[in-house]
Amino acid sequence: MVGTATGRFAMQIGLMVEGQNGLTWERWLHILRLAERLGFPTLFRSDHYFIGPQQDSLEAYLSFAVAARETSRIRFGPLVSPVTFRTPVDVARMAAQIDLLSGGRFVMGLGAGWNEAEHRAYGIPFPPIGERFARLEEAIRLMKTLWSEGPADFDGRFYRLEGANLLPKPSPGRPPILIGGSGEKKTLRLVAMYADEWNAVNLSPEAYAQKAAVLERHCEAVGRDPATIRRSMMTFAVIGPDERTLDRATERMMRMWGAPAGTTPAQYREGLRARGMIVGGREAILEALGRYAEHGLQEVQFQHFLFDDDTVPEFLAAEVAPAAAGL
Repeated sequence: MVGTATGRFAMQIGLMVEGQNGLTWERWLHILRLAERLGFPTLFRSDHYFIGPQQDSLEAYLSFAVAARETSRIRFGPLVSPVTFRTPVDVARMAAQIDLLSGGRFVMGLGAGWNEAEHRAYGIPFPPIGERFARLEEAIRLMKTLWSEGPADFDGRFYRLEGANLLPKPSPGRPPILIGGSGEKKTLRLVAMYADEWNAVNLSPEAYAQKAAVLERHCEAVGRDPATIRRSMMTFAVIGPDERTLDRATERMMRMWGAPAGTTPAQYREGLRARGMIVGGREAILEALGRYAEHGLQEVQFQHFLFDDDTVPEFLAAEVAPAAAGL
């Protein structure tokens, strides 16, 4: 099984899907079954209307209800839901019921939101960053209140409850709160205060070590043991078992992010390596994972770019995960 080991530490390998990049129901169902069959411990997806070109994009929480029924083992959830998209009452209610439906496998990933273009396109208010973080903190407190026993009252700056008894309740302590991002002043402070899991995004090993040290200082300031926070990271790695797969993944990323005219896939990958990203085959991946493991990272979710090609997930499950589990 992916990500299991008998040693003192097991680096787990998960998958992440960008739900706004042409994800259809047929592709989502296939990816769910693929992840379960290959033994991945987690399958996360983004929660966006669009980033860049507008493409097929499945509503995140409908897709999570499907995941609850189509799988029996994997953890899943959003990386991450912007606090701006839905009221925290609606999110808390959906999260509790999806967690129950899945038998306790849903992870409530939350963030402040960043993509102004999709807010503007869909008429969703996009407050200044300070207010977004204030709303995020208040939303987390409200959700935890709703998930607790009995009716809930809440009198916040942005949100209110008066005798709200959210039923059915999730199991005590569930669902876990994941906070995504690496901002040192606001995000990592909220992680220290409220999160069960911290998910970093696409950091080099050196940058990850620096952010982890900042998180530990925030934990010390609020009197929390940093070991109680699970550590994971989503990465836009360009990986694969052969040159053809690497070129396909690189070309997909070049279309997503843009590249200077005339840039070859090999040249683009060199630029990614220079930025500290994971690029290459089995040995390059394991070398990078070993450096992350030294700094306490417990799981890496690799971006699954090519929805119509199972090569990279099969490669990760067969060749990378068993070796990574012993790091």
